[in-house]
Amino acid sequence: MSTPALRLDRAGLIFLALTLGAAALAPVFALLVPRDSAFAMPPYVVALIGKYLCYAILAVALDLVWGYCGILSLGHGAFFALGGYAMGMYLMRQIGARGVYANPILPDFMVFLNWKELPVAWWGFHSFAYASLMVMLVPGLLAFAFGWFAFRSRVTGVYLSIITQALTYALKLAFFRNDFGFGGNNGLTDFKDVLGFSVQSDATRAALFSISALALALAYLVSKAIVSSKYGKALIAVRDSESRVRFLGYRVENYKLFVFVVSAVMAGIAGALYVPQVGIINPSEFDPGNSIEAVIWVAVGGRGTLVGAALGAIAVNFAKTYFTGAFPEYWLFGLGGLFVLVTLFLPKGLLGLLNMRRAARPAAAPPSPAAQEEGVQ
Repeated sequence: MSTPALRLDRAGLIFLALTLGAAALAPVFALLVPRDSAFAMPPYVVALIGKYLCYAILAVALDLVWGYCGILSLGHGAFFALGGYAMGMYLMRQIGARGVYANPILPDFMVFLNWKELPVAWWGFHSFAYASLMVMLVPGLLAFAFGWFAFRSRVTGVYLSIITQALTYALKLAFFRNDFGFGGNNGLTDFKDVLGFSVQSDATRAALFSISALALALAYLVSKAIVSSKYGKALIAVRDSESRVRFLGYRVENYKLFVFVVSAVMAGIAGALYVPQVGIINPSEFDPGNSIEAVIWVAVGGRGTLVGAALGAIAVNFAKTYFTGAFPEYWLFGLGGLFVLVTLFLPKGLLGLLNMRRAARPAAAPPSPAAQEEGVQ
């Protein structure tokens, strides 16, 4: 095994240890440590970092297809948003008669629009199991249908990126319509509880944080298992020279379709965990700019590293939270400049920079001949 692989494994182990440690310790610092202690985690910090973890899952999903298969998707925000809407629909059904209009079946926005009955698309979302299935099934089916036609038509490169961007923009326009049945411009909000637990309680927020951290660790392990297998080696070959792999007899479209669907399911799960922590889901989540921003996370952290993608998502969003408050007018310029600088000077991202610094450390000097002779004697 080569040295870079050993370092990557070490980075993965450290990443898993930190992620699992956060999942275990966050509830302790959020619930058991006194609020006046320096180690206490206020509720807003728990929700904020939980949101970052959901973004990290999305980044890992995107890195799986872009970093290892060469599919630059500018529409992964659509899969993220669809998973969020599926969870949001379940949360809306849980409100019941506690809504503004006290209708036990119809959400408030449907009552306001004079809807008489629940649309077919909403059937079954009173069940958490059904909603969880839809969180994975809807993004997966959309990715399968899109990938089936795109990959078999051999659409690649910038053309594929543009089509994925058009897909998420079309969904954004559709979900903005009130008659589409998903809340229109306002989206879905005013959630009360999940599985009987209040979404506003500190205990629920801490639990969602831990579940998000565990989901991130699982997403990393699944992605790592894929890219480390023989199938993953074929994916890398497709990324580096698709025409040559096709000439060797491989069904390239099947390889790309499978990893694209897996990535979409991961993005949907990230969106489902995101919604109860932020308390709203609306068509702005389909905005193509969100998908482009996810690409920046992966590029900053390190494309083709998985760990770097997750760290890039957390680092960039932490910077976004700070700088949008300190310099709201200039944040987007800074984000664009960051992407340009990373592309030009750090093509392997922050994780690649750390690996380069580690590799540049001087090796221990070999023992002198005299010392070797003394050792023999």
